[in-house]
Amino acid sequence: MLSLPAAGLVSSNCSLDGGFVPCPSNVFSEHEEGVIHVLVTGGAGYIGSHAALRLLKESYRVTIVDNLSRGNMGAVKVLQKLFPEPGQLQFVYADLGDLKAVNKIFSENAFDAVMHFAAVAYVGESTVDPLKYYHNITSNTLVILESMAAHDVRTLIYSSTCATYGEPEKMPITEETPQVPINPYGKAKKMAEDIILDYSKNSDMAVMILRYFNVIGSDPEGRLGEAPRPELREHGRISGACFDAARGVIPGLKVKGTDYKTHDGTCIRDYIDVTDLVDAHVKALKKAKPGEVGIYNVGTGRGRSVKEFVEACKKATGVEIKVDYLARRPGDYAEVFSDPTKIRHELNWTAQFTDLQESLQIAWRWQKAHRDGYAAAS
Repeated sequence: MLSLPAAGLVSSNCSLDGGFVPCPSNVFSEHEEGVIHVLVTGGAGYIGSHAALRLLKESYRVTIVDNLSRGNMGAVKVLQKLFPEPGQLQFVYADLGDLKAVNKIFSENAFDAVMHFAAVAYVGESTVDPLKYYHNITSNTLVILESMAAHDVRTLIYSSTCATYGEPEKMPITEETPQVPINPYGKAKKMAEDIILDYSKNSDMAVMILRYFNVIGSDPEGRLGEAPRPELREHGRISGACFDAARGVIPGLKVKGTDYKTHDGTCIRDYIDVTDLVDAHVKALKKAKPGEVGIYNVGTGRGRSVKEFVEACKKATGVEIKVDYLARRPGDYAEVFSDPTKIRHELNWTAQFTDLQESLQIAWRWQKAHRDGYAAAS
């Protein structure tokens, strides 16, 4: 059974045995010249943990806040082992819906910036339980903003999604494409964006909003990966379902929707490797300027169909995965891919890991080595 600290209690990397022992001198509570202290919400999750790893490698000071409802303490422990020196990394177990706890975290730490990843993020689940999504995404973002304002933290990198665009009439999607989300996940994210933008108009906050496309892959060195809760598999990413089918965890892969107006009838998506995605976050953090807002699509600029994805997954795993074709999933859209011109010009960012099969092979290696996810590390 996983042992957790009380909400709001800091678990630092000062402990020699990996336990929850605070640093004797809390350097996290003071600003230090030449050191940028980043609060990473949802840093125990798939994308957030990869972002924390990249920040730590670049000598940022990192505080992870996560309630572990979707994240994994095992990912945090991996990071703690990689970066054991005092003052590099700390973990706080807390729920962002708890305003009192969040304010306490801000009052006890000297943050320079916030990377806000924490969010439930499954389109299908959002159509079944929309209130969870409005609370978890929209309300919690408001709590973060209020705490940032109260404690004079002026840089926000916000994790958003292409789901805010809905199903545009024209492809590819640019940052000027109208936002008309068609599911609660996209709607909740757009509401959060609107709150951030409204607040930023009368403040000197530096804001970067990154709208992701479909995230795949894992750390090329095999330290981190994607380990969703078993009960959420039916709502999860297609890559996770492919790997589960390849490992025999599930009898086969279910492809939902074969009658879309695409070249092979299945949905078309823009698959972005998580390593490229976190690179975009670091570049956004470095370019963020007080009083300015940057909004960027983070994708490859190329769409791939679900059938193409499945074939790539078969080759990456070496398994002839059984595929069942079913009716459409509620809230899905036919075709979505990005125009990454703006982020290339303004942040000097371009996707580097664009070989779909290679990204899946890297992720598959982690999956095979962690058949129970982070269970062994937890």
